[in-house]
Amino acid sequence: MSDNAASRRRGPYATTPARRAQIVRAALASFAEHGFERASLRDIAARAGLTHAALLRHFSGKEELLLTALAHREAREEEQADRILASGTAGSAVLGEILADEFADPEYLRSWLALSVAAANPAHPAHEYFARRRERLRTRLRGGSPGTAHDGAELTADDRAVMVLAMMDGLRLQALLDPSNDPLRLLEPFMRAVIMPAESE
Repeated sequence: MSDNAASRRRGPYATTPARRAQIVRAALASFAEHGFERASLRDIAARAGLTHAALLRHFSGKEELLLTALAHREAREEEQADRILASGTAGSAVLGEILADEFADPEYLRSWLALSVAAANPAHPAHEYFARRRERLRTRLRGGSPGTAHDGAELTADDRAVMVLAMMDGLRLQALLDPSNDPLRLLEPFMRAVIMPAESE
């Protein structure tokens, strides 16, 4: 059978990377607006311009879509970080630039925080993803964390990495509680003081 004939046989349901990416983008939008629990496959399908049955030919359900959407989000963050670093931005400012887009969308920010908290439950489908993400971020932060006067028995490189992650979550909450303030302005000096003190010398 020729490729054209096979394509005609599969019709509009052929699983292509472009179509899956379209569905993932629709899922991200739906999860951001409604949260994972309230988002429906029918809403996601409608956003992607598909029928419910057609969506199920590409993904088995919401859990697979959620995990794929989270992986897509992380890949996008990695690409963004590479672009920012390539532009010559100081290491201490990279995280703030990555978070700026997130902070510009309060509904998305609220949904991300809600998902993060819900995923603290080991039974949540995203629990393992967030645990692995946390460890990846801690490893990355430890790698960019040279010895400082703060090092010692009381404060290790891993401790400082945890402090930055806690700062990020705290700034997310502060941005929602007080939209008139700009909590991200605090992140760069915090990073310089805790993770990358060499930049300030």
